[in-house]
Amino acid sequence: MNTEMAKGRFPWILTVLSVLLFALLVSLGVWQVQRLQWKQALIARAAAAAAAPPGAPAHVLGADTPEFRKVSLTCPGLATAPFVELQTIHEGRPGVRLISACRHPGYGQALLVDRGFVADVISTRPPVSESGAPVRVVAEVRDTPAPGPMALAAEGRRFYARDNAAMARALDLKGPVAPWTLYALTSSNPEWLALQPSAPPAAFSNNHLGYAITWFGLALALAGVYIALLRRKLKS
Repeated sequence: MNTEMAKGRFPWILTVLSVLLFALLVSLGVWQVQRLQWKQALIARAAAAAAAPPGAPAHVLGADTPEFRKVSLTCPGLATAPFVELQTIHEGRPGVRLISACRHPGYGQALLVDRGFVADVISTRPPVSESGAPVRVVAEVRDTPAPGPMALAAEGRRFYARDNAAMARALDLKGPVAPWTLYALTSSNPEWLALQPSAPPAAFSNNHLGYAITWFGLALALAGVYIALLRRKLKS
């Protein structure tokens, strides 16, 4: 009789819900630990790539993960190539980045080269010509994700978000375009000091350890609350 009464008093619904929630919290903690390991590997890979010397386009761009690698390539007529402008802020100053196409001999796809930043206070631009001498630049390779749904639409050749496909159309490029942006580290127009070649810093947010501790802590707190409620229920 006492056994049957104890069985009737056992909080089965509370137990099932607590077990499910506990499993969810633990799985979220494990997922954050996995994300932490992935992010640490990504940071280490980016640091190693940044420290490596510039490589040939076939070697760098043919790699499985070329991002953050430096490449040395020759672009025909880059100093006088047509360009689009990307509105941006660089070191606290508003301005634009000039982006042109580079058809490196021996590489099948057109490459978009971010030639550098020009502050808004500069109204002049480099000359545009159909012909020009080959220019050798060192650039850093970066993946270029598609713009988000809230990105402003381009106005002619003025862009407000990176969009390789749209920029290629604005530059009247034919054929395939590589999915990367090459950020010039050396100037395509060294005589024009207003152009500042640079690559954005490789900034990684790495809060996964804190998130993992939070999820595991919530799981332990849930277990403590459940045990306390269960003891109180059974005693009553």
